[in-house]
Formats: sequence, structure tokens, C-alpha cells
Amino acid sequence: MKFLNKVGEYTKEAVQAAKYIGQGMSVTFDHMRRRPITVQYPYEKLIPSERFRGRIHFEFDKCISCEVCVRVCPINLPVVDWKFNSEIKKKELKSYSIDFGVCIFCGNCVEYCPTNALSMTEEYDLSTFDRHELNFDSVALGRMPTKVTDDPLVTPIRELAYLPKGVIEGHEVPHTAKRAGLRPEEIAEAASEQK
Repeated sequence: MKFLNKVGEYTKEAVQAAKYIGQGMSVTFDHMRRRPITVQYPYEKLIPSERFRGRIHFEFDKCISCEVCVRVCPINLPVVDWKFNSEIKKKELKSYSIDFGVCIFCGNCVEYCPTNALSMTEEYDLSTFDRHELNFDSVALGRMPTKVTDDPLVTPIRELAYLPKGVIEGHEVPHTAKRAGLRPEEIAEAASEQK
């Protein structure tokens, strides 16, 4: 009798173990059908979306030293140094800097700049070993970043979330291919046609 009880318990445990292995394998097989989300950075980089808020670009010649960017910034981050020229009765910009170690990339300064001297770029690779290197002056802010698609050392990958249906490899989609789903303009157009 003891032998039969032991065989029964062993059988129950074996069935339970097979059930757990089946659950684990079902998770594994489920992930085999999903899109990969791994990007081999820095050899591969994702192409940022159209409204991506990267490093700020500054055009020294357009700035009128109005300091609107400082007033709309939640943390008063931009440092605008100017002097008043009494001959022409205008402010003259001496220096402009933004510390990207503190910046929250809200984009208020870009949005409210009256002369469009500030703009957002696609640059997101700002990592350094020294946080003081993130304090960009007007010269560093004026440098245009290299686009991911123009960098010969990097393999650009389209956003994995926007890959067309059925495409698993981001490398297979050319840069000019249409994204999956509808663009906001197409959605608005479809909504206006329904009215």
C-alpha cells in the first residue's frame, strides 16, 4: 500500500512538473512570435520620432536677449548674459548657455521663443563621464547634430513600435517606407470625411 501511495504521489508531482514546464514553454513560444526590442547601441541607433525632444539648438544671431526662455523655464535654466548698447538702444547678447544635466527637455523655451532662435534636435546621445560637460555654451548649442541616418558608423533602425505588420527585423524596412498605421493628418482627414 505504501508503495502505491508513493507511486501516486510521484505521478502527481510528475504531472505538476510537466504542467509547469508547459507554462514556461508557452511563454517562450509566445515571445518567439514577438518583435525584437534589442538595439545593439552604439552600433545601432533608433531613428527618433518626428516630435522627439532632443538637445536644444541655439542660433546666436537670432537671439534678441529677451529672456522669455528663462521666464517660461520651470527651473529658470537658460543663462542669458547680455549688455545694453546705448548707441543702438538694444540689448547685445554676450553669452548663452543651457545645462543639459539639469534640463527636463520640456520644450517651453523653444515654444515661446519669439524669434525661433531655439529649436529641438534629434540628438539624444548626451552621455559623458563628467556632468560639467553637459553645460553647453552658445558655441556648443549652435552645433548641428549628426542625423542617425547620415552617420556612416551607425546602423539606423526605425522605431520598433512603428514597424509594418508582419515585419520583425527593423533593418528590412527602408527609411523612406511608410509607417504602420495612420498618420495624424490621415486620421484628421478621415474624421472630417465622416462628418
